[in-house]
Amino acid sequence: MPKTLERSKKFEGVKGPLVCVVMDGIGLAPAGEGNAVSLARTPNLDRLYNNYPMRPLNAHGTAVGMPSDEDMGNSEVGHNALGSGQVYAQGAKLVGEAIESGAMFDGGCWKLLVSNAIKKDTTLHFIGLLSDANVHSNLNHLYVMLRRAKTDGARRVRVHILTDGRDVGAFTALEYVEPFEKFLAELRSADFDIRIASGGGRMYVTMDRYEADWSIVERGWRTHVLGEGRQFASAAQAITTLREETRKNDQFLPPFVIAEDGKPVGAMEDGDGVILFNFRGDRAIEISKAFEDKNFDKFDRVRVPDVLYAGILEYDGDLKIPSRFLVPPPEITNTMGEYFAGTGITQYAVSETQKFGHVTYFWNGNRSGKYDETTETYEEIRSDLVPFEQRPWMKCADITDKIIEAITSGKYRFIRANFPNGDMVGHTGSIPATVIAVEALDLCLARILAAVDAAGGAAIITADHGNADKMLDINSKTGLPEKDEDGALKSWTAHTLSKVPCVIYDNHSAGKYTVKAGEGFGLSCVAATAARLLGYEPAPMWDEGLVENS
Repeated sequence: MPKTLERSKKFEGVKGPLVCVVMDGIGLAPAGEGNAVSLARTPNLDRLYNNYPMRPLNAHGTAVGMPSDEDMGNSEVGHNALGSGQVYAQGAKLVGEAIESGAMFDGGCWKLLVSNAIKKDTTLHFIGLLSDANVHSNLNHLYVMLRRAKTDGARRVRVHILTDGRDVGAFTALEYVEPFEKFLAELRSADFDIRIASGGGRMYVTMDRYEADWSIVERGWRTHVLGEGRQFASAAQAITTLREETRKNDQFLPPFVIAEDGKPVGAMEDGDGVILFNFRGDRAIEISKAFEDKNFDKFDRVRVPDVLYAGILEYDGDLKIPSRFLVPPPEITNTMGEYFAGTGITQYAVSETQKFGHVTYFWNGNRSGKYDETTETYEEIRSDLVPFEQRPWMKCADITDKIIEAITSGKYRFIRANFPNGDMVGHTGSIPATVIAVEALDLCLARILAAVDAAGGAAIITADHGNADKMLDINSKTGLPEKDEDGALKSWTAHTLSKVPCVIYDNHSAGKYTVKAGEGFGLSCVAATAARLLGYEPAPMWDEGLVENS
């Protein structure tokens, strides 16, 4: 039986469509020289904040299922909470609990990989982001797994590292690599051979998403698997040299291979085991396909070693990617999309490639595909393959065109969209470009809201986490921007701990319901809010919404 919502007896719902706009990476923070949102000219956002009900939402930490309130939010967990109306234990917390309880190492997948390496005297490889940001990976998980691999009898381990520079400081890779090398040296012994084998910047090597640029994955395959690429004696040497030569920050570093006597120390061979220790799914799916898809045709893999491959989590439950995983993912059920589809509420979702999966896959609880082909339409606009700071408006005008088409078509009751600008451009560290990105978004809001008014509809304007609101590394004691050794201001390219706005925009039915006061709400309130604005009672398991029907 389909899951359905009950009609409200108090409010029949807005006449026209309800549009939910996710302004990715637009947080609420004090104005300042590092706040690209406050630096931008945003007359439409200003009007929304000043003239319509706006509630700050918690978008990080425990409010989105992260281990603690010191953990930044991210687009994956943010859209999970937005779309499901609930908070689930997420990535880092889920894996941390499995490690602490021992469930990860008691599971058949871990035992298979280790026993295979022992029996065949082959190498166990670990690939992932060398970071402690808790967004895609957690370095502490890797430390524990490497210790356990030695304890369980593995004899040879290679680690293929991806430098971050995005969810942590832009030039902090050596702060992770140097202590990691020390850790490996302490772990290394006569019967346990362990070392870094290859690496590269996460946005240039391996970690593509939504099939935006398969060449990124191809570079990772050639580097990690084939052992092809520029050779260095150590990861520290590679990072230092490549930074000086390219002037790129850590996320864009070219690939490198660690070699001895001209031979890579960690190319993959038949019988090896491979663990991808990233827990977040979007940037793990493509490299997983390269390892497991028998009909793979995205690039020439040249040589495909017969390895046992596993992810730390299952990255796509519908497509079963990967086929092996160390920790079962959270089962996110009873989502907004499922209930709306079961109720017959027509839905439209749109974004460009960089965030398309966020309003589809993540919104639906890490579920690929639609709940109902007849009532749902998903539209992807292909992202440009240029550096985001060079075209900071990205595809916001195209997304807006599609939203307006959906509004004026009269086909859809609920329309959701993600504008990637604030996040994707914010991650580059370029404040001028991010200001342009925010201003472009603001222009689009004016067009969307005019169409909403003309159709007699309403809108929820919100965000999934902060980013553009903090683009300089601020000293917590002085409140002043940090400077590097050359006196230049240090960029902050990671997400923030800021709250995000949630505006209820309605010029037709606003007097028929009440928007609750207070600041204790999180992103999960949006599902119940949307249901009430459409004239339905929220599903019983959803968190409290902002709207109360009079």
